[in-house]
Amino acid sequence: MLTKNNSIVLSKLKYRDYDLIVKCYTQQRGVVSYLLRGVLKSKKGKTKTVYFQALSQLQIDENYKPNQSLHSIKEVKLNYIYKSLHTNIYKSAIVLFLSEVLSNVLKEEEKNEDLFNYIETALQYLDNENQFSNFHLLFLLKLTRYLGFQPENLNSNYPFFNLKSGVFEATNNGIYSISGENLTLLKRLLGINFDALSFVKINAKQRQEFLNMLLYYFELHLGGFKKPKSLQVLNDVFH
Repeated sequence: MLTKNNSIVLSKLKYRDYDLIVKCYTQQRGVVSYLLRGVLKSKKGKTKTVYFQALSQLQIDENYKPNQSLHSIKEVKLNYIYKSLHTNIYKSAIVLFLSEVLSNVLKEEEKNEDLFNYIETALQYLDNENQFSNFHLLFLLKLTRYLGFQPENLNSNYPFFNLKSGVFEATNNGIYSISGENLTLLKRLLGINFDALSFVKINAKQRQEFLNMLLYYFELHLGGFKKPKSLQVLNDVFH
């Protein structure tokens, strides 16, 4: 079945000598993997691989067959042309990190247009923004809403947050309870949108500690979640 599908590239993997397997998050079908046969064989084919950089936004003419795990692409074009996401070294580090996280957490082969629109719009915001060192923190925090474990915002005046239960609490309940700077930043980020992110001032150490807490929160709520290999690169770039 030949259809059009807006897609965001999550990952690509060389297969055999000249083929690529590209995993995308699509508007119409959730996670879909495409097999690009012979794309590395010719100069023309290699030029096409530029389309499949991490988190590129594409419009794909796909040959989708429901009973197959790998599908084919008839034609592809950029649906949105990034100005800086793949050329700015700091933004590229965020892209590498977020593509790894998204590839890890997005599993469903079913339509979720709200989630697709969130990722698409957030990436376009990042592409056009000049102050973005905390972008990935708010992106991950807002992503929890679509994945089903958004922190409960009731009782946000309480002095502790329980990572395991996802709620604010009046008392410290052990290893899953957070307080201090991480708690303060969590409360601040829960109440804002991306356009207010530039007013949040934190240093590299605070950013790194909050990100580690967020990733632990993901681990607690998503079976099989693995800490991204690109985390060290991200920390080095923003140190």
